[in-house]
Amino acid sequence: MGRCALVAVLGILCWKGLCSSLNGGEDWGYVQVRPGAHMFWWLYYADSGSAQNQDLPLVMWLQGGPGGSGSGFGNFEEIGPLDRDLKPRRSTWVQAAHVLFVDNPVGTGFSYSEDIDGFATNVSTVASDMMELLRNFFNERSEFQDIPFYIFSESYGGKMAAVISMELTKAVAQGTIRCSFAGVALGDSWISPIDSVMTWGPYLYSTSLLDDYGLTDVSAAAEDVRRAVEQQQFQKATELWSVAETVVEQNTNGVNFYNILTQDPEQKLTSNPGENFISLQTRRHIHRLHGRSLSELMNGPIRKKLGIIPHNVTWGGQAEQVFSSMAGDFMRPVVDVVDQLLAAGVNVTVYNGQLDLIVDTIGQELWVKRLKWAGLPAFNKLRWTPLDDPTSPGLTGAFFKAYKNFSFYWILKAGHMIPSDQGPMALQMLKMITQQD
Repeated sequence: MGRCALVAVLGILCWKGLCSSLNGGEDWGYVQVRPGAHMFWWLYYADSGSAQNQDLPLVMWLQGGPGGSGSGFGNFEEIGPLDRDLKPRRSTWVQAAHVLFVDNPVGTGFSYSEDIDGFATNVSTVASDMMELLRNFFNERSEFQDIPFYIFSESYGGKMAAVISMELTKAVAQGTIRCSFAGVALGDSWISPIDSVMTWGPYLYSTSLLDDYGLTDVSAAAEDVRRAVEQQQFQKATELWSVAETVVEQNTNGVNFYNILTQDPEQKLTSNPGENFISLQTRRHIHRLHGRSLSELMNGPIRKKLGIIPHNVTWGGQAEQVFSSMAGDFMRPVVDVVDQLLAAGVNVTVYNGQLDLIVDTIGQELWVKRLKWAGLPAFNKLRWTPLDDPTSPGLTGAFFKAYKNFSFYWILKAGHMIPSDQGPMALQMLKMITQQD
């Protein structure tokens, strides 16, 4: 898709068509992963002032939702070279890696489906689509085949990343994809949804955001979700999850699920009469990733810069259909997949923000402690190690511990979107995971 010309858009100079070079710049394109199903990717080549770029890893970033756009939110709000105002980001991950954003699943961001049958309904299809994209990417860009490749993720992106990583491990072993897969990092990830839901009440109560009555209400709503999950009624569980979130909001005066210390009156939601839960949850979770200013940027100057977006495709325009199509799979756990990854020797990292509610840390710790991984007893015996805040030496920014091919990072003063809340700490974590620090 590249055009070998120097173009200036939005005051940014970028090289197109640098498929044979690792020396800075960017590239983007589409891959048809199934008939009528098209996935968009955007690559930033590393721009390091202290290392040879060929020595730096390739990192793929997967956003949550499902339906949240990595090319938009992950790029301009979290780890890309520019922020939403198109100003340089000091903590961009491009300092330490080549960064690949993929709008995943089909229909997310600039990715699109030509018809309703093209949307994925489960993570197995999501993984199959990603295998097609990665097969194409590494075949077309052979310079990345021998560079360590990591998958980093956030929220529901972590659930997808776990399954994608397992399928990629198989594909590499079978020789159908040639790359140097080095590990997966699961950030505030929806690995065991019910463990998150069941710990909302205790977490909010312990932080003085629920009183006794509120704790009773939230716990009762969570129990309804748990029963549906135990009965394998996952579509119903997703609907009841939506109800439980409404109960949380009513009892906390609109707590921010993504950072309990940051309450934005404009983000408070009220259910519209007759509104179905899909529409409500899209407003509650997807629209916040597609805020008006970001949407205007992506559908305006960025769309013009990219130059390949079909005229009938709107950034984020199919997000609700993406979420709706995955609703029956949403509450299914993938803890067993994490166990499979660990047993296969894949490097797995879990990282979580202290102030995140929707995927709270105590819920993450619950499913980790139930892993069947042989190294878990030894991991549990370890004490964590404090990490200094990179911007404030002497002050603790995180804790971590690692044993063999598993590690866990507890990121302080961060919510669900860790790179947004604690960018320098997230960058340091990236370097540690990719063995640069």
